[in-house]
Amino acid sequence: MTQSKRETERKYDAPSAEDTSWLPELTGVGDVAAVVEAGTDDLDAVYHDTEDLRLARAAAALRRRTGGPDAGWHLKLPLSQDSREEVQAPLSETVPDTLCELTLSRTRGAELMPVVRIRSTRRTRHLVDSEGAVLAELTVDQVRAESLRGMTTLAAWTEMEVELAEDTEVSLLDLVDKALRKNGIDRAARPSKLARALEETGVGGVRLPDTGAAMVEPGSAGDDVLRYLGEQVRTLVHLDPAVRRDVPDSVHRMRVTCRRLRSNLRSYRSVLDREVTEPIRDDLKWLGGELGAERDQEVLFERLGSRIEALPAELVLGPVTARLKAWNVAGTDEAHRRSLAALRTPRYLGLLNSLAELTEQPPLRRKAARTPEKVTAEAIFKEYDRLAGRVAHALELSPGAERDVALHEARKSAKKTRYATEPARASLGKKAKRLGKRVKAVQKVLGDHQDSVVARDALRKLAVAAHAAGEPGFTWGLLYGQEQSVAADRERELPTAWADASKPGLRKALAP
Repeated sequence: MTQSKRETERKYDAPSAEDTSWLPELTGVGDVAAVVEAGTDDLDAVYHDTEDLRLARAAAALRRRTGGPDAGWHLKLPLSQDSREEVQAPLSETVPDTLCELTLSRTRGAELMPVVRIRSTRRTRHLVDSEGAVLAELTVDQVRAESLRGMTTLAAWTEMEVELAEDTEVSLLDLVDKALRKNGIDRAARPSKLARALEETGVGGVRLPDTGAAMVEPGSAGDDVLRYLGEQVRTLVHLDPAVRRDVPDSVHRMRVTCRRLRSNLRSYRSVLDREVTEPIRDDLKWLGGELGAERDQEVLFERLGSRIEALPAELVLGPVTARLKAWNVAGTDEAHRRSLAALRTPRYLGLLNSLAELTEQPPLRRKAARTPEKVTAEAIFKEYDRLAGRVAHALELSPGAERDVALHEARKSAKKTRYATEPARASLGKKAKRLGKRVKAVQKVLGDHQDSVVARDALRKLAVAAHAAGEPGFTWGLLYGQEQSVAADRERELPTAWADASKPGLRKALAP
């Protein structure tokens, strides 16, 4: 069983652990009314990582710690500059399976092993308000680190941490920081004890060499594309533990990341060799499809639930809400199991390795060395022209199933066009952003239309099930009619939205 918490802290170099006369008076800083001694603890932590330190180099840490009030296994995952999420599990001799799973997107299946031991004598003080509530915790640690990789190198230092209580505003951290700096207490050069221990005991540094960026000229087309792809890969890796823990919106964000990666690997074939990228695109399509069931269920439930809530009570006949909730529970459980199953497959592990190799050793083509303006504009034009053809085809068709399919294809093309503008913003600036915004408006119209198509299919099935159970079908039919009306409205809006996205001169404005 695991539990998690968000920790927001800053680390500082400290001259001494025994004599703390250097520590300034913090009473009166913000809402701090007093500084209260909270005792001393001896902490002993063994950090686990892969042979090539994949966790540390992804700003994550896994440790087994004894001593102190929170002894156990701790997995720290980055959130922002000062914040991390800490997932805790009870003490055991081996790494808990749950934590192994949460590290998988970073370890990519490589074996975890002890790499460094860090022991600390920690003196704790609480910064409290006028009512005695703890606002923050200030600790001074006397640290000793040793390598567990066959080396005998030792390291020792003293450091201070200021960690906010869960409900304390970040502004207090800024105020304390200002008071400390005013008294000559500087921020620590390394982001964590682990980073310093790995470096000073000779185990290794915590940064991966940026091999992908090193292969292209700064400011080139390849540089722009690789930077964007690298950001998306890091986002996917970051979201993996959130999906496994069923964090709200994580499945949606991971699915969108898959789409962005897959789309831009196609759009920028002139920069990256398609013989390498096509298998990756296939795997991204598969992963997005596996995640899609869960996201589609979530969107559909919210859509139908809001429709029912908006109806007058006299039009809701039978156990409509109860049936919708039961349908959603069954569908959500099945869809989440499908998402988790996908993340446990060898295919997913292979995808993670392929993405890491793609960003570290990119299969560059000749155009990667060119200036980005022309290369990115050409890629956007190709997607834009494909979108224009699909919109024109859909508008030529009569309302019905064939047009629904054509509009859905146009919607997917609109997404690809918008995604293609994103790597180009570094070189084309506002021009690319403006086109992306206009295409997004088209995508929104087409997206609502497609959602109505999916909703009508679900409503028909719910109505059939209600009828079989002897329940009234009136409300389900009413909702079906509403969705038909929504679809018709979106089809009428499309020409106007498309006219704005295809204004004369827009293509010329985007050209370098």
